[in-house]
Parts: sequence; structure tokens; C-alpha cells
Amino acid sequence: MKIGLEVHVALPTKSKLFCSCSMEDSDNPNSNICPICMGFPGSKPMLNEAAVRSALGISNALYCKINRKISFVRKVYFYPDLPKCYQITQMEESIGKEGYLELENKKVRIRRVQIEEDPAQIVRKGMLTLLDFNRSGTPLVEIVTEPDISTEEELREFIANLRSMLYYLGVDINKEMKADLNISVGETRVEIKNVTGIKSLIEATRFEVERQTEAIKNNEKIERETRGYNEKSRATESMREKETDEEYGYIYESDLSTFDISEMKHADPVYINKIAAELAGDSEVNPKTIREITMLNRSALAMIYRFRNRYRVRSIIHGIQRFEKYSDSTMKEEDSDRIEKLVKLIDEGKDISREIAEDIIAGKEVKVEYSDVSVEEIEKMVRKFLDENPGVLEEYKRNKKTVNLIIREISSKNNLHPKEVAAGAAAVLKSIAG
Repeated sequence: MKIGLEVHVALPTKSKLFCSCSMEDSDNPNSNICPICMGFPGSKPMLNEAAVRSALGISNALYCKINRKISFVRKVYFYPDLPKCYQITQMEESIGKEGYLELENKKVRIRRVQIEEDPAQIVRKGMLTLLDFNRSGTPLVEIVTEPDISTEEELREFIANLRSMLYYLGVDINKEMKADLNISVGETRVEIKNVTGIKSLIEATRFEVERQTEAIKNNEKIERETRGYNEKSRATESMREKETDEEYGYIYESDLSTFDISEMKHADPVYINKIAAELAGDSEVNPKTIREITMLNRSALAMIYRFRNRYRVRSIIHGIQRFEKYSDSTMKEEDSDRIEKLVKLIDEGKDISREIAEDIIAGKEVKVEYSDVSVEEIEKMVRKFLDENPGVLEEYKRNKKTVNLIIREISSKNNLHPKEVAAGAAAVLKSIAG
């Protein structure tokens, strides 16, 4: 099985790609429009620099070779949402080419990163076909991969990593992200058009792979075609024969010049997988846990870096998790003082209940006192814990770091200071394990 993707994402600009119409969402159809984005004869496009800068940052983050000069072409086709009968896009002189996106066990090659305009929105109402040009001219980046994805898990990981990368570059990933799937089980490639959402991508892939596999078993011919995905039936459906590049009649866009972008600045990328591996190496936290809370949460990542020189990464992660679990609002930078109170208590080994966490998040004064217990009592607790968990003692003999588990369990369950428990545990373990 081979899967290639063409992912389309809206770029974070205030105005459209080739005109000054606003990109703000509007409930009123055809309210953010002008002759350019409606494709009136004689109207001339003007390139949005902010869109180029954003796409340049994406190309750089995908390790692409950046073209010093970029140009545009007209992709000619006839459809109601494109009254000028062509879409302005890119081909050979696109923003970037020959890059890759890293997964855990492989690299998915990126063939091309290009900018293009979105067509209008088609609205079906009964027997009527209506057009809303508010979407027309939306700046899109198209990320075209090589057919390097071979499993559902890789597809899921690719989309997750791509979304995280785009998020940290300032792209609004909550807006619709569309992908065209190109799937081949045998020799013939089939395109599934305009699939939205990772759930639909996985379901469409699963159905199409099963469909093609069954056809091959039955010696049936697989047509080279474009199919759509029906979310209700969870099946792909034939739409039309797959067009060739020749049929699109690409020609140079004469209304736009060639642009030199060699000196253009762009945002730096953030690679959460690399950051998670680095942080996990300095802590007792699984990198997967770090990825889960930071993939799409720049505030959480900022908190980790802000507190990491004062507290253990494990304590910071637990504090952030409690804040997210018991807070009604999204974490913000101004919440850092309250998160630090949580982190400090957790780092001290305190058992933070839901009630205490909610009080801290609400900004209430909270004072958690340690229990006053003698050294002899702590040693008894340690011995009892080891008697009830003989496997822990055996593990300690192989790995001395297991003492941290003993300290954490006893201090949290008995509201004891970790340093006092550490002293008691050391004495007991020396006498037992030598």
C-alpha cells in the first residue's frame, strides 16, 4: 500500500491572496468580495506578501529546498465556483521542494510546497446551486508528499505532526484542513478528493484499501479515477476519471511577475518530537506524555521552559495536567503563578487532591502542611511498603533509581516530606539490600 497526500491549509493572513478583501469570517454571503476575487474580466491580482512569508516558514520547517524566485501558473478547469475558468497556483517555481517530515521511524518526503487561491463555496439548496464568494481568494498552502505512507498509523502520525508544526507557525489549525488522498494497493493510483479531519482520512483510507485489495483478488481492473468520500456511508464513491496535467492546460500567469524571495524573513519552526525527547532525557517522564500536552499547546510548552530550572519536569507536567483537568478555561500565560503553586506542591511530594487543585486554580490561598512523623515511623512505613510490594525491592537491587518510586509512593500517600522519606528509605534499604 502506498499513500501520498496533497494537504490544503488556509494561511493566517488578514486579507485574501490576490486582493485586499478581509479574511474575517462573515455570516453574510458575498459580503467580503471585490472584482478580483470574483474573477471579473480585466481585474488584476496583487500578491499578498504575508501569505508568501507564511508559506516560506512552512517550507523551511519541512526542510525544503527554497526556490530563490517563485512564479505562478493558471490551472484551467470549468466549474461553477471558478467563474474566470482557471485557478492561480504554482508548479515548478513553487515556494519549496524536496523536503521531508519526520515520523518516529521514517521520513515522509515532501515533493512540493506551493501557494494557491481557494475557489468560491458552492451551496446546494434543493434544486438550486448557490455561490458564496467570501471564500474565493483565500490563501492556501498545498503540501504535496511522495507516496511514502504505508500504514494507517503512519498516516495518523503524519497528520498529527504536521498539525503541530503548523500550529507553532501560527496557522489556525481549527479552520478546515482538506487533504486529497492518493492510494494504490497495486499499480493503479486512485485519488480521493477533499477529505477533512483525521477520522475521515483514516476511514476513507481503510475503505479504499479494502476496496482495491478485494478488486485485485477478483482479478478486476482498478480504474485510474477521482473518488469522493461519503461520511455517512463511510465509503468512497466514483466521481470522474482522473485528470492529467495536460488536461488542466497549465500556462504561465501573465498578470503576476516572478518574485525574488531570497531575502524574505520567516518564522522559526518548533519540533515537538525533538523537544519531548530532550525533556524526557532529563526527567522520569515518557516523551509521549510530553508530546500529548504540548503538541497543540504553546502555553504548556512555555510553562515547562519557564519552570524547568526550579522544578523537576515530571512535577511540571503533572501540574499542567491537573490545571487542564480541573480548569474551565484554556491555559494562558497569565495563569503561570497558579500553575507554579501546583507544581511546587507536587515537586515537594504533596498529595494534591481535586479540591486543592481547584482552589489553587481559582486563586484561593492554600496551605498544605506535612505530617509530623518520627524517623522510626517512616522506616516502619518503608518496611511495610516493601513487604507488600516485594517486586519493588527486587527491582531496586537491579536499578537503584527505583528508590524514587518508594519515596514518591510513601510521601504522597502519607503527606510526608520527600527528603525525610528519602532518609528513612536509605536506612531501610541499606539494612535489607546492602
